[in-house]
Amino acid sequence: MIAVTHLTDDSADFTDRAHAALAALAARPGYLRGSLARSTDDPTAWVLLTEWRDVGSYRRALGAYDVKLTATPLFASALDLPAGFETLLDVAPGGAYDTRASDREPGT
Repeated sequence: MIAVTHLTDDSADFTDRAHAALAALAARPGYLRGSLARSTDDPTAWVLLTEWRDVGSYRRALGAYDVKLTATPLFASALDLPAGFETLLDVAPGGAYDTRASDREPGT
């Protein structure tokens, strides 16, 4: 699953705080990768993207003390948009693909 958090922040220490939040998230079980990206059109608009083994790993990570200490203050500048998404299709360079069934579909 991926988590996409849209943030708005123009403080000078934002990238340092985001780095600390990503480091805390990266230490949690089930974390696969993460990145911080800034808009090319608005220097105050950011996206924090993390990928997780499953939704349970992500939710447990958010409850961890070190994550609450570093990431929760960062998330205070998050926009109220959907953030968690299940990956249903991966396409590799060259076009090879992998599909997955949704956890939300009956019978899966």
